Amino acid sequence: MAASLLVSLSGIAARTLDGCVDLATALAERGVPLSLLVTPNAEEGSGSVSDWVRERVAQGDAVLLHGYDRRVRDEFADLPTHEARLRLIAATAALEDTGLRTNAFAAPGRRVSAGTLNALRLHGFAVYSDGSAVHDLRGNRIRRARLHGFGGRGGAGEAARRNAFVLAAGRLARRGELLRIGVRGADLGRPARWATLLDAVDTALECGAVAATYVRPAHTSTCSPRGSTLTSVPSPARLVNRP
Repeated sequence: MAASLLVSLSGIAARTLDGCVDLATALAERGVPLSLLVTPNAEEGSGSVSDWVRERVAQGDAVLLHGYDRRVRDEFADLPTHEARLRLIAATAALEDTGLRTNAFAAPGRRVSAGTLNALRLHGFAVYSDGSAVHDLRGNRIRRARLHGFGGRGGAGEAARRNAFVLAAGRLARRGELLRIGVRGADLGRPARWATLLDAVDTALECGAVAATYVRPAHTSTCSPRGSTLTSVPSPARLVNRP
């Protein structure tokens, strides 16, 4: 069974937009769609960024809601259901004001409370992802798969971590497992991280991975020629090949 490859991009802002554009172009050349993590009550709501995200959705990329207020660390980590639902209502409305819709949620800070999970279900979300798994909220299924990324660390050990990143991509792809890569807009301004990201993607594809997104983008009729879309979550067997 072929592995599936999910690449997500967060930190999309005016100051990182050039790098985001370049990344989307480089991945499109490889037939790899992006899952765009959007926080609507932040700089992502600026005109040029919102325009670009809408363009990417029209090309087959996906959007995941990534919280409401970026200034709040681990925004949904400790909220009860009622408070989480109020934030989700506000975030969804703000996202729709930019012309975007989604039924998928990516945890800010990589984790959320039990109350938030309940609120996501009540609000009609189908997919939730965090740092360790992808959750099918409608089928109550969980696919354990670590989100691989660079983090904020640098220093002397980064070269070794970058090498391990590429090796892990190849290993997971050869095993037919789910490979999740998360990149931040700020990473794209660092040439070594940029090169490592593309090396990891290329390695996974060479080892037979099939590119996918977390959800099928709304209002989209065009698709990347080589990618796939993960329509519910969980297993590469449920991937739907793009035409």
